[in-house]
Amino acid sequence: MEFIRKEDIPELSNPGVVSRQLLNPDSAPDARFTVTEVRLEAGASQPRHTHGGSEQVWYAVRGTGTLLLGDGRETPFRAGDVVRFAPGEVHGLFNGGGGRFVYVSVTSPPLRFDAAYREKRDPRDKP
Repeated sequence: MEFIRKEDIPELSNPGVVSRQLLNPDSAPDARFTVTEVRLEAGASQPRHTHGGSEQVWYAVRGTGTLLLGDGRETPFRAGDVVRFAPGEVHGLFNGGGGRFVYVSVTSPPLRFDAAYREKRDPRDKP
């Protein structure tokens, strides 16, 4: 069993985007998936990208955004919606709404997302 306290969850960030690493290969080395909570402030985006060997499922918790898909396609994504991306499928997100957009992502097999973010806050590091 892994039990991760709220104050021990690492956060990765880019301008306007915070990704809380709820369950990752460091906190649950034997898990077959990664779980993250991602928050995008109004106007923020995650550029189109792929995960070659992993699939992802996103569950929109709060707000309205726009999925950025392959071939320049876009589609609305709002609280309550679920989307699955197959391994290698192009995906991204833009928050053009007036408030914060929040989604939960499950990735399998698990990935470390450090390389996609500029800053990492490890809760074990004291300010």
